[in-house]
Amino acid sequence: MALVAYKDLCIDAADAPRLAGFWGSVLHLEVGRQENGDAYLTGPTPQHAIWLNQVPEAKTVKHRMHLDVRADTVEEIEVLGATVIDRGSYPWTVMADPEGGEFCVFTKRGSTWLASIVLDCVDHRAIAQWWADVLGATCRTDERGFSSVSAIPGAPFEDIDFVPVPEPKAIKNRLHIDVTTPDLDALIEAGAMLLRPLEPPIRWNVMADPEGNEFCAFVRTEPADQT
Repeated sequence: MALVAYKDLCIDAADAPRLAGFWGSVLHLEVGRQENGDAYLTGPTPQHAIWLNQVPEAKTVKHRMHLDVRADTVEEIEVLGATVIDRGSYPWTVMADPEGGEFCVFTKRGSTWLASIVLDCVDHRAIAQWWADVLGATCRTDERGFSSVSAIPGAPFEDIDFVPVPEPKAIKNRLHIDVTTPDLDALIEAGAMLLRPLEPPIRWNVMADPEGNEFCAFVRTEPADQT
């Protein structure tokens, strides 16, 4: 049984409205702004939401979590404000958003959309299986040396890919996911770490997975089909 349900995605930003405008254009989502300076994106379902959170610190290291996007051409993403980091080394193009955040573009005819969330890790098999278990999803190890979690209930993307890297996690991730859970204690017993408990008016608990990747957990009190 799933311990959590995918809720939405969060991105830290030095200029939240600007970065929201970029990602809203890339993913064809509506842009909204909050009074505190944060911004958000909305789409056809609540799970399409992306929150752009204003933070004081600038990006200093490669994103440990990044997005994979499908688009007709790389050039159409460049026009929106992205820059090419590497075109030619891989079957995809590595790009940077207006704040230098890395993401990958796979060219495929059709509408632009978010294909995957990618997370750097130490042990791709173990951490992918952990997330598959808590999400009630499917884990698959690829012979090319990474693992994927797919069939995530409600997620507006294909999968979360876990890719091994030699460097350890050093600072807070600038991207993270939000989940809902009916039982925070069970989630902790399963291996999640509670970094900062809910303190009103904050409505979420700041957590970390077994490799230290941050995520936020909202405790769900109503039936899952009403969230």
